[in-house]
Amino acid sequence: MKALITRKVGMTSIINEDGAAVPVTLLSATPNTITQIKSVDIDGYSALALGFEEKNDKKAGKSAKGHFKAAGIIPKIVREVRVNELDENEIVGTKLSADVFSVGDSVDVTGISKGKGFAGTIKRHNFQRGRKTHGGRSYRRPGSIGSMYPQHILKGKKMAGHMGHEKVTTKRLRVALVDMELNVIGVRGAVPGPRKGIVMLREAK
Repeated sequence: MKALITRKVGMTSIINEDGAAVPVTLLSATPNTITQIKSVDIDGYSALALGFEEKNDKKAGKSAKGHFKAAGIIPKIVREVRVNELDENEIVGTKLSADVFSVGDSVDVTGISKGKGFAGTIKRHNFQRGRKTHGGRSYRRPGSIGSMYPQHILKGKKMAGHMGHEKVTTKRLRVALVDMELNVIGVRGAVPGPRKGIVMLREAK
């Protein structure tokens, strides 16, 4: 299972072999370190814990220092990736860099979407606006939220509320470029989240 923790840089465009401009999201792929290996015998499932970026030793607690001692670093961000089989070559402390992926690979991209704050039903759920002529007074109001029965609001009713800042996965995007010198991976299309946001790349299932 190919996987990497990356950080979103921004969007640009590249020219492909056909001469067409392709929108690409650039992801900073600082080498990840395997900090823990979980097995079926001990933990009940197979997984790899990946560490991304390094934290200052002075800011880390004793438990963190002890836990990550075998990996040789104290990471800022840790994510767990389920795997079907554990590779013998993958041990604690192994570095995974941008060359894990290659151009043309299909990947699932997970990130935290941009927070929009409190939003009404038109912006949040694409409701239609009320009429502005012939005596209409409900321009952006949600309208009726239920009949007389049952005497309560049903769960899941589309209403105004907090929008964005939630975990979003975009599936089956294509890797457009891999730059080992700059540790950058380019993914074709848009990726959820703001600039500098954490983005998880996984091999598409």
